[in-house]
Amino acid sequence: MGHATALKPLLPWLEHLGLATPWFFAALFLAASFLMIWRLEAMVAGGFEGTALGTLVMPYCTGMGNLIFAAVLARQGGSGDAVVINCLVNNVTNLTLLVGLPIALWGMSRPAPSPRHRSSVILTLCAVLLFTGVAWIMGRRGKIGFADGLALVGIFLLWQAFHVFEVLKTNTRQHRFIGPMLAVDLALLAVCSYAIYLSTDWLVAWVSNIKTGFISVKYLGWLSGWLDVLPNGVLAFYYGWKRQPAVVYASQVGDGHICIPLCLGLFALCHPILIPPVFATGVLILGAAAVIHLVCVGWLGSLPRAVGWFLTAAYLVFLYEGLLK
Repeated sequence: MGHATALKPLLPWLEHLGLATPWFFAALFLAASFLMIWRLEAMVAGGFEGTALGTLVMPYCTGMGNLIFAAVLARQGGSGDAVVINCLVNNVTNLTLLVGLPIALWGMSRPAPSPRHRSSVILTLCAVLLFTGVAWIMGRRGKIGFADGLALVGIFLLWQAFHVFEVLKTNTRQHRFIGPMLAVDLALLAVCSYAIYLSTDWLVAWVSNIKTGFISVKYLGWLSGWLDVLPNGVLAFYYGWKRQPAVVYASQVGDGHICIPLCLGLFALCHPILIPPVFATGVLILGAAAVIHLVCVGWLGSLPRAVGWFLTAAYLVFLYEGLLK
């Protein structure tokens, strides 16, 4: 069946237990993702956010599923357009459906993110616009090659260096005590990352062997993108129901500047990427959503319910253009 090489030593044992099934590995992926998000939330509550370590670790954790999908597909020689669709599904779903629908349903009974968090959200949205714009310019030729991938990774690293510098400058006079739980949390994050890698590796190999139907290699980018955003989606609707829109924003915007530059860039360093037809629509919706959030959060201080419904409708347009048209 061509199962992933990373699991070959474990496959006989898993098959003996009857666990070598897509349901098991999907459950493993979701369990590892939820555990990672839970520990990240605990680290934020303990003052981890805003430190240089938090700036370096947390965005990669929230975008771990997408990074691993790109790495697995690059290693297996998979299609680059699936990586593009995976990134678009992740970012477009986060910034339209998973922010817009909870706020459309429950509104913003409390203020949007605090001034400090609001500035962080605005900075991240600006990065989303920058990276999306650069990827769109590169993709207009229909292909993203090695030089483009090098540029995308380089731009991302420059952005990350700037972000770390700003955090260090802000916290120069602050003394933070990092307790022993940090080592435990980092170990748990490493275990979760490995579990996500194993499950993604198996699921990609399994879907790649299915040639017809909706659950097939043809829709690998869509399926993997939805799986990646599912944990964030649960968080968004839970905190929307709890009337905590700041957490809704934090849970969705955090990895918005990871997927497009880093996932596309790293894959393009290994294999050229042919741009799928839905790319133009996805980039347009993503850019428009980022601008809407910048205006609403930066100027109005909140997202009106009507705008939430508009963002939800924009996601339906994305689905129509990518799957039905």
